[in-house]
Amino acid sequence: MSKQENMDEQFAKGSIGKLLFKLAFPAIVAQLINALYNIVDRMYIGNMPGVGDVALTGVGVTFPIIILISAFAALVGMGGAPLAAIRLGEGNREKAEEIMGNSVTLLLGFAVVLTVGFTLVKEPLLYLFGASSETFSYANDYITLYVFGTVFVMLSLGLNAFINTQGFAKTGMLTVLIGAVINIALDPILIYGLGLGVRGAAIATVFSQMVSALWVFLFLTGKRTILKIRLPHMRLRLSNVAHILPLGLSPFIMQSTESLVQITFNKSLLLYGGNVFVGAMTILGSIMQVFQMPIIGLTQGAQPIIGYNYGAGNYARVKKTMRYSVLSCAMVSVACWAFLMLAPELVIGLFNDKPELVQATVHAMRIYMSMLFILGLQFSCQNAFVALGHAKISIFLALLRKIILLIPLVLVLPLLLPGSKVDSVLIAEPVADTIASLTTFFVFIVKVRRLKYDMEMRPAVENAVPDAKGV
Repeated sequence: MSKQENMDEQFAKGSIGKLLFKLAFPAIVAQLINALYNIVDRMYIGNMPGVGDVALTGVGVTFPIIILISAFAALVGMGGAPLAAIRLGEGNREKAEEIMGNSVTLLLGFAVVLTVGFTLVKEPLLYLFGASSETFSYANDYITLYVFGTVFVMLSLGLNAFINTQGFAKTGMLTVLIGAVINIALDPILIYGLGLGVRGAAIATVFSQMVSALWVFLFLTGKRTILKIRLPHMRLRLSNVAHILPLGLSPFIMQSTESLVQITFNKSLLLYGGNVFVGAMTILGSIMQVFQMPIIGLTQGAQPIIGYNYGAGNYARVKKTMRYSVLSCAMVSVACWAFLMLAPELVIGLFNDKPELVQATVHAMRIYMSMLFILGLQFSCQNAFVALGHAKISIFLALLRKIILLIPLVLVLPLLLPGSKVDSVLIAEPVADTIASLTTFFVFIVKVRRLKYDMEMRPAVENAVPDAKGV
C-alpha cells in the first residue's frame, strides 16, 4: 500500500476516536515541548542569583515580539496546511504540493521582513511594551539575539503544520522535541556556566530552532513524506496566496493579538501595580501558554481529519470528528482549570520563589484564570471553521475575544469599577473569555446544522479553493 493509499485508508475509514488520539497525542506532546523553549528560559532566568526577578520581568517585555514572530508562522502554516489537507481529500496531490511550496516562499519572505523590521525598531518597541529603565537592558540583550533566529522559527513552526496535516504526528512531535532537548541542555551551560545570563538563554533558543528547522526541511524533501517541497512549486501564485493568507488570519489573529493583550496588560499593570505585577503577568502568560498546549494539540489532531473528509465530501465523518474535538477540549480545559485553582503556588514556584512576586501572582491567577475552564469551547469550535476553510467566520471569532472584548475591557474597567485598579484590570480576562466562548459555541451549533447542505452545494471542481469569505 502506498503512502497516499495508507493515508486515504486511515482518514476516510479508520476509527475517528483512535485516529484523533493517534494524531492529537503527539501534537499535544509537541505543543507542551514547544512551550518549553521560552518557559525553560524563564525558569532559569527567574532563578539567576540576585537579579532573577528583574531579569524575568525584562524578558517578559519581549513576549509581544516573540509572539508576533510565531503568529506570522501560523499565518502561513495554519493557512496553507488545511488547504493542503482538503486537496489531498479531493485526490489532488499536485495542488497540495503547490500550496506547500508557496507557503515555503511566504515564510522566507516574512522572515526577512520581520528580522529587519524588529532590528530597526526594537528599542522604542520594548519601552512601548512595558520596559522600564531597570528592565530594559535585559529585554534588549534577549531580543537582539532572538530576532536573528526568526527564519528558523518561521520554518520550523510554519512547515511543521504540513507534516502534521499528512498524518505524520510523531514526526511533527520530534521536530519540537529535538529542539527542546537541545535548548534545555544548553540553557544552564550558557546562562550560568559561561555567565552569559539572558543572552545565553537567547543563544540556546536560536540554536535549538535552527536544528528543528533543518529537521523539518530534510523530512519534507525526503522519501517518507507524501507532499514534497519542490523548487517549481515555490514560485508564488496569486490564487494560492489569496487563499492561504485569509484562512491563516484566524490563527494569526489569535496569536498576534496576544502581543497587543500583553502590551495592554503590561502597561496597565505597570501603571497601577508596578514591576511586581508585570512580573506576575509574565508568569501567568507562561502558565496560560502551557494550559493552551493540550487544547491546541487536540485541535491540530482534528484538523487534518476534518479537512480531508470535507474535501472528500464525507459529512458524517466531519461532524463526528468535530463532536469528538469539542468534547475532548472541554474536558481538558476543565481539568487544567481545576488544577491551577487548587495548587497555584506549586506552578508559580517553578518560576521564582521571591515571596512578594509569588503572593502577587497567586492573587492575580485567582482572578485572571477564574473562567479558564470555558476556553475549550472557544478553541475547538473556532479551529473547526479553519479546518473547513471558512475564513470569514474564524476571523470574526478570533477578533471577538481579544480585540473587540478583552483589550477595551482592560482599559475601561479600572475607570469604572470601584476598589483595586489591579483587580479591575485582571477581571477583564474572565469576562472576555465567557462572552467569546459562548458566542463561538452558538455560532458553531448553527453552522453544524447547515453543514450537510453546504457540503452538498460545494462545487466539486478540481482546482476549486474553499471560499475565503466563509459560508
